[in-house]
Amino acid sequence: MVSDHARPASGAGIVFDGLTKRYGATAALDNFSLEIHAGEFMTLLGPSGSGKTTALNALAGFVPPDSGRILVGRQSILELPPEQRQLGMVFQSYTLFPHMNVYDNVAFPLRLRKTPASETKRKVEEVLGMVQLSDLAGRMPRELSGGQQQRVAFARAVVFEPPVLLMDEPLSALDLKLRQAMQLEIRQYHAALGCTIIFVTHDQEEALVLSDRVAVMNNGRICQVDTPDRIYDHPNSRYVAEFIGKTNIFQIETGTNGQAHIRETGSAVPTIAASSTDARWLSVRPEKISRTQGNTDDAVAFSGTVCEVLFLGNLIQYGVRTPGGTVVLVQEHRASNVAPPAMHDQIDLQFRFSDALAVRD
Repeated sequence: MVSDHARPASGAGIVFDGLTKRYGATAALDNFSLEIHAGEFMTLLGPSGSGKTTALNALAGFVPPDSGRILVGRQSILELPPEQRQLGMVFQSYTLFPHMNVYDNVAFPLRLRKTPASETKRKVEEVLGMVQLSDLAGRMPRELSGGQQQRVAFARAVVFEPPVLLMDEPLSALDLKLRQAMQLEIRQYHAALGCTIIFVTHDQEEALVLSDRVAVMNNGRICQVDTPDRIYDHPNSRYVAEFIGKTNIFQIETGTNGQAHIRETGSAVPTIAASSTDARWLSVRPEKISRTQGNTDDAVAFSGTVCEVLFLGNLIQYGVRTPGGTVVLVQEHRASNVAPPAMHDQIDLQFRFSDALAVRD
């Protein structure tokens, strides 16, 4: 367990300034700019090919950008080779040395830097204690579980106290339960170490759990940077709304009579809301839609047929097909006194217009 007394922040601020990297006609990074605060846990989130790993590799020195700057602690680092950038790295594959035991794997970065033996011993023992592997110092990597190997890789990356730690999908090879446990441990390690962490993932839930801020990427550009709750509750585009968690996208249309209605449900937009937005898309999270309990001034009501029911532990998720053929996702907490809907049930639904978010393309 990590000590409750966190170390003073020792991380370095990072600035990506107009970074561009092309492979032929494809822009892996397109004028990529991002400022990361010292000691911050920043996650680069996006699908494959969005540019997140390219940005990480450019910072590490493995990919030279075509243009732009990278500053670490106000110092330009593009001219430095990877080994002089003083960055810790944890990869998806862990890349442990198979011929070295746990202790020697963790000690390797210190020995490479010609750290005195007594200081090496002290630091290795300290970091092995932090990741709860002191008793396994003599084991070889092949004798460890996946989670234990991940801890060794983390310990090796932080043992020389780098100001910046880069993590490239390090949990993707773990099973769900272990991955969730490691997410919490990484948060604890970050609090104890105080370094700046840049974490790359395509897993939305992982990004929301771990991060101080999240940068959602697509096509080599940043679509939105914000805190996890702001990204979830206030996405700035349809792309971000659909990529972060689950949502329903409804289109607002205006008929020949001037009345605004929601295309997918056929229901009219409430009078009090019709003049409040000129957007053409609404994002409504599944948990904001409920089986009709009564009317409010800004309620959007519609009906449909249950076409999918999923048991999610404490939640029930179901799909409801509207008369227009659109499937709307709904999530509700299980309740002992309320039966969940069944397949082919005809049900009435509603959401409050104030719970919907107008988004652009």
